[in-house]
Amino acid sequence: MHLINNAVIQVPEPVNEPVYDYAPESKEREMIKSALSELSEKQLDIPLIIGGKEVRTGKTGEVVMPHDHKHLMAIYHKAGPDEVRLAIDTALGVQKMWQSYRWEERCAIFLKAAELLSVKYRYKINAGSMLSTSKNVYQAEIDAACELIDFLRFNVYFAQQIYREQPVSSKGIWNFVQHRPLEGFVFAVTPFNFTAIAGNLPTAPAIMGNTVVWKPASSCVYNPYLFMRILEEAGLPPGVINFVPGSGASVGDICLTDPNLAGIHFTGSTAVFQKMWKIIGENIESYKSYPRIVGETGGKDFVFVHSSADPDQLVTALVRGAFEYQGQKCSAASRAYIPKSLWPQTSKKLKNEIGRIKMGATTDFRNFFNAVIDKNAFDTIKDFIDSARKSNDSEIIIGGGCDDSVGYFIEPTVILTENPVYRTMVEEIFGPVLTIYVYDDEEFEKTLELCDSSSAYGLTGAIFATDRAAVSTALAKLEHSAGNFYINDKPTGAVVGQQPFGGGRASGTNDKAGFYTNLMRWVSPRTVKESFVPPTAFDYPFMMDE
Repeated sequence: MHLINNAVIQVPEPVNEPVYDYAPESKEREMIKSALSELSEKQLDIPLIIGGKEVRTGKTGEVVMPHDHKHLMAIYHKAGPDEVRLAIDTALGVQKMWQSYRWEERCAIFLKAAELLSVKYRYKINAGSMLSTSKNVYQAEIDAACELIDFLRFNVYFAQQIYREQPVSSKGIWNFVQHRPLEGFVFAVTPFNFTAIAGNLPTAPAIMGNTVVWKPASSCVYNPYLFMRILEEAGLPPGVINFVPGSGASVGDICLTDPNLAGIHFTGSTAVFQKMWKIIGENIESYKSYPRIVGETGGKDFVFVHSSADPDQLVTALVRGAFEYQGQKCSAASRAYIPKSLWPQTSKKLKNEIGRIKMGATTDFRNFFNAVIDKNAFDTIKDFIDSARKSNDSEIIIGGGCDDSVGYFIEPTVILTENPVYRTMVEEIFGPVLTIYVYDDEEFEKTLELCDSSSAYGLTGAIFATDRAAVSTALAKLEHSAGNFYINDKPTGAVVGQQPFGGGRASGTNDKAGFYTNLMRWVSPRTVKESFVPPTAFDYPFMMDE
């Protein structure tokens, strides 16, 4: 592939995609209602896509609406060993072709995909998210449409930055660096809770010239499939990204032990990521190169409150931070430290605000709150709630109800504990459960240290205070407690290009999705030095005299 050889091309300066609010009587509300109706009335048969070809194995799983689990949206075919090996071979087979594209040509494909999402498929991708993962319309909009569009546009811009950055050259020398794709295939493993993440994990390496085997979460196959079709329409060549739904064992075990594994791009649970890392370590001598391991995993995200905080701002942040998308965000607020002086009014306001929450199907826009993703999630979250109900260390002060007769519904739940290391204060729940620990005002710094030390995670956190000295103290004491830290704001809602996302400790490798540092993991630089007039003798001036 060749561009005009005298063109120095600049990619468009990215700006964040505007977020629609879907207010009553708006055009976008009418359009999304139409898309919801259309998708509700049809059932898809979702194949694997390997080398651009549809593959049906006959071994299938179901896509149902979490808020109405008797409503079947699709069946999807699961990959077995033969299909996984075919996907790997296909990815390896198209490497030279894909790497022969100039970077501008690759980027044009993903910019077109972003535009297709923005203009042609916005309502379909949002409706798919609302129905198949039970997100309300606003949560779907900021994720499935806007954030995914942002990832595509900003990653193209970051790629240009990386390619542009070059070393200095001295007289008679020309130095440059090639940012080569990795040697082998990238294995992308994506989660259920964000269409944007599901789209970013395979495309970020592909933008940098890599070929990919993509395994979406079994509880989120519908929207990844829609996005795969959008990529094809945008001109992505067959085999660059190979779509292989299936179980973690049937797909992952083969990919992770293949000698050509060049890297994994993962978002999911800490336990699964650690197992993957262990498998790679056990097989390290068999790989052609050391695989890049990039992962964003769990969180036990906190809101820490100083006595100077504004109670109204705090309560709004707690409700949105803990209960938007049913708490199924790795960044969701799941523990809060509140001073005794603020607890009475905070408690009252929190009960009033949560009491106003309506729960039900995503197709009723009056519902702020919807269903958790599936039966396994429902049972896991319910177990935490049941355990808290029986424990002497905790008290359920709001919610706690669970009902899976129609959909997987769990009420917004608030637990109060006097034990700062009680189970729900330290373990990730991934559901609509917030645990509160009330501390003595004079023990502000001591409790900050407790917050820092009591969790294995380090993803997101927030400080609420109007006292600037308190903010400064919290920033210092909680330096490694959160890779994304918020001052007087909820610990969720990172925006691509504005708040690069990721954390350390047990929360991942902190390579920052939505930033150039992530794209740097998908290239292997080669330094090239050209001498214009090379020396013709080995002698140096110091050798001219004894």
